[in-house]
Amino acid sequence: MTTQPLSGKSALITGGARRIGKGIALALAKAGADVAITFRSSQTQAVETLREIEALGRGALALECDVRSEASVRAAIAATVSRFGRLDILVNNAAVFPSAPLESLSLEEWDEVFATNARGPFLVAREALIHLRAAQGSIVNIGSLGGLHPWPAHAHYCASKAALHMLTQAMAKAWAPEVSVNCVAPGWIGMEERPDELAARFAAKTPMRRNGKVEDVAQAVLFFAAGPHFVTGQVLAVDGGLGL
Repeated sequence: MTTQPLSGKSALITGGARRIGKGIALALAKAGADVAITFRSSQTQAVETLREIEALGRGALALECDVRSEASVRAAIAATVSRFGRLDILVNNAAVFPSAPLESLSLEEWDEVFATNARGPFLVAREALIHLRAAQGSIVNIGSLGGLHPWPAHAHYCASKAALHMLTQAMAKAWAPEVSVNCVAPGWIGMEERPDELAARFAAKTPMRRNGKVEDVAQAVLFFAAGPHFVTGQVLAVDGGLGL
């Protein structure tokens, strides 16, 4: 790849204000893309991420958006295209990660997770499709190792991510050849708010003998965004072998 393979292109990352979403936004900006991010409650972090993107010399836009809302999603897509004139890359990153015993899950808890983690990516992708088709663009969904392996305390989360993995493949078949659609499924990704003892336990179980970094996920997204358009319908685990 060239140092800026996304030069002249624009990207939208949902939930791009912090954590993995921020890492993806900065990686795509470093690769030359103008970047829009959405946030729901992380306005302070969104402003900081916006400044970091602009410091890289790229166009930047931060949009308050609830991916559960059709009207909110439509407004975010319209604002992105209005600002950049096009949309080449969509990264469906916005998600929730609650835990609860499966036997005590309420319908409200179940529906809330699916509304964000599965319906949200469908809704954003559907609204962005006309622009992505025009640009011969790409969609990268952020799944999870939990969508490939069951985690008993996160059954609703795991089920929602498994749904997103299948949705990725359905989109890939439905929207080819104009749009490539792939999925990155992270394993344990180290972040400051996660307990040290839990991080150490996962690192010890991982064949690569460390936990993942935000940059590992961002580089996998960049591969799908800037790599061969012929690659589509793939679910790539970024887990250091943890799922083996």
